Amino acid sequence: MRTVHAIQLLTLCAGISACNAAGHTLPDTPAADVKAAAPATVGEIPLPAGYARIPQAPGTFGAWLRKMALKKDHTVYLYDGRRKANQEAQYAVLDISVGDRDLQQCADAVMRLYAEYLYTSGKEQQIGFHATDGTWMDYASWRQGYRFVLQKGKLSKQRLAQPSIDRVGFMQYLQTVFAYAGTLSLSRELQTVEATREILPGDVFIRGGSPGHAVIVMDVARNTAGEKVFLLAQSYMPAQNIHVLKNPAATGPWYPASFEGKLITPEWIFSQSELARFPG
Repeated sequence: MRTVHAIQLLTLCAGISACNAAGHTLPDTPAADVKAAAPATVGEIPLPAGYARIPQAPGTFGAWLRKMALKKDHTVYLYDGRRKANQEAQYAVLDISVGDRDLQQCADAVMRLYAEYLYTSGKEQQIGFHATDGTWMDYASWRQGYRFVLQKGKLSKQRLAQPSIDRVGFMQYLQTVFAYAGTLSLSRELQTVEATREILPGDVFIRGGSPGHAVIVMDVARNTAGEKVFLLAQSYMPAQNIHVLKNPAATGPWYPASFEGKLITPEWIFSQSELARFPG
């Protein structure tokens, strides 16, 4: 667990075991999904029989997530290079850095992916997140040399550095966001999705607080009857590789959107009411 600042701004993830709980069966998942060659991107992850990926317009967050590269090695490593103790939760591992500090945990992984999408899409002016104390930490200010400094129990924005637009500065900005934002602050920024049948790539199941957790919807598919299935990805604590989750009740990683009551993932249980979406 990362170090907690004196004013306890950090909202940390904490887990519960779902290994012995009843899951959400997806009987249509064929054995071929398990035996197929390892996919190179999220969009290549095999589908359950009878399903097709829902269309995503070019340039959208969902389209970007679908192109996310996957590592050939399915091992999840912690930020310090150690193997994660639980190697049974992941179906695949995203090819994106975790950093060398215990910062990129659950909500941080969601913010990392959304910020990377905006950054690589030329939408840098839209990058920004609230700290747990409510301070707006925008990347546009960071690029101009402003930094977010803890003073008297609250963050303040001060111009302390030279303007910088390179990727090194972008990653330094994200490290600061990860240190002062978390599930609670992110949950306040997202908009509730009223029904799981409306689920889309880029949506987030999130429980704000301490303990809290967040997982992101990486892809969504639908069959001819209109039934949807979706993929989830997470980081956890300690900070670790972002990974696509297995469905504990199925042979593959797809979860049915028709689940009732609780969404059971390998390391957390969410409710239907905890589905949310980035505004805009």
